[in-house]
Amino acid sequence: MKGKQFMFYCCGVTEKGVKERNEDAILINNTVLTEGVMELKLDQSFMSAVCDGVSGEKSGDIASKMCLAELAKVQFSSQLNLQQLIMKIHKQLKYYGMFHKNSSNMQTTLCGFAVDENNHMHCINVGDSRLYRFRGSVLKQISKDQSLVQMLYEQGKITYEEKRKHVHRNIIMPVLGNTSSKPSVDINIIEDQPVYGDVYLLCSDGLSDYVVNTEIEEILSMPMCMVKRLNELVKNSLKKGCRDNISIIAITYMPKQSKN
Repeated sequence: MKGKQFMFYCCGVTEKGVKERNEDAILINNTVLTEGVMELKLDQSFMSAVCDGVSGEKSGDIASKMCLAELAKVQFSSQLNLQQLIMKIHKQLKYYGMFHKNSSNMQTTLCGFAVDENNHMHCINVGDSRLYRFRGSVLKQISKDQSLVQMLYEQGKITYEEKRKHVHRNIIMPVLGNTSSKPSVDINIIEDQPVYGDVYLLCSDGLSDYVVNTEIEEILSMPMCMVKRLNELVKNSLKKGCRDNISIIAITYMPKQSKN
């Protein structure tokens, strides 16, 4: 992206769906949202992320919101030790759970997309929330699920289709807040250069477990504003019988010519 300044349009939605409360949360730049829709245009370094509180444990909603509230305090840059920061957040969640009986072992996934002052794009992942790139009507997963079925798939023990429907598809590796094991934080620079109109899509498994790639591609290709497209994705997931919260962030790349 030399000779150009980055500009991104960010749109996010988080929806409790049929559940009593929303254990998801989303972050766009320095704003955390636990219900509703948010839009921002950004032309400086920033971070966006989706957190999905682990519903099998207590206080997933506290874990997801607390994680993103801590990330919202910092301005993302190439100088930030993100690995260290995320492990610090992990310890904060773990100790909060240890000293608050009603939140014992609270946990959350984290999947993020960040751009630094050098226009380098970063993928951040702990768990099975996802980052995709939508380009030329084709959806490509950038993050890698930290899950049992992903491990079985990589070992050649199950097929891609079996991975989607596997009885143990919701078993994930240790995530933030886990009291017995350290999470593995994947942080990678996205090497592929962006092109005009690219959409980077963050989502919780309330979308990816119920809506297949071809359906996501079809909806993202619709000639309507991004807010309406994201709402269509939410509606589609609920129609498919989604029993989970649904959170999605779409980040659209729009190059801006430098004045220099």
